[in-house]
Amino acid sequence: MRDVQLHANRTVMVSLTERGVLRIHRGYAYAADRILEAVVTFIRPDATRRARTVARKALETFPVERYEPRRRMAADARPLRPAERRLVAELERAHAALNARHFGGLLGRVPIRLSSRMSTRLGELAVDRSTGRAAEIALNRGHVERDGWREVCDTLLHEMVHQWQVESGDAPDHGARFKAKAREVGIVPAARKAVGAPPTD
Repeated sequence: MRDVQLHANRTVMVSLTERGVLRIHRGYAYAADRILEAVVTFIRPDATRRARTVARKALETFPVERYEPRRRMAADARPLRPAERRLVAELERAHAALNARHFGGLLGRVPIRLSSRMSTRLGELAVDRSTGRAAEIALNRGHVERDGWREVCDTLLHEMVHQWQVESGDAPDHGARFKAKAREVGIVPAARKAVGAPPTD
C-alpha cells in the first residue's frame, strides 16, 4: 500500500487501486481497532475468501454515516414554521429532562432538527468529523408529527444513548454497551416503528 485517500462515496467504502492506493470512506477514521483490522484483512491480496467475507461484514456494521452525515437538502434547510419552532423547543426541553433523569445531566446540549428527508430512520445522531463530538440530533419529521409523544421521546432517548457513546469516547453503534445502556434507560435497543421501510436505527 503506497498511499491512503479518504472519500465520502457510500457505494464502494473500501478499495485498493492497482497502484496500491487505499481508498477508504473518511468515516472509518473514527472506527475501533477491530474495524481497522478488518480493513487490513479486506485489502490483503493473500486473504482467503472467507476472511474477506468476515472482514466485509465487520466493515458494514460500522455506521460511517454518523461521521459523514448527508448534506441537508433544501427541504430541511427551509425556515421553520412557528408551530415547528415550538415543537423543536419542546424537544430540546425533553432532551434536557431526559439528560437529567438518565445521564445525570452530563450530556452536552445539541441542536435538534426535524428532517423531511429520512425514509428509513426515525432519528439520527450526527457527529462532527473534525472534533469527534455530537453535532446534532435529527428526528424524522413525519414520525414527530404523526406518532405519539411517548414514541418520539423514546426515539430521542435512543439517539441520546448514541450521544452518550460518543461523549464516552466510543463509536455510536448498536453493540453490547449500547444495548445495555438502552435497557438501563428503559427503551428497547432498536426502533419499533417502520418508516417507509424497516428502520436501521
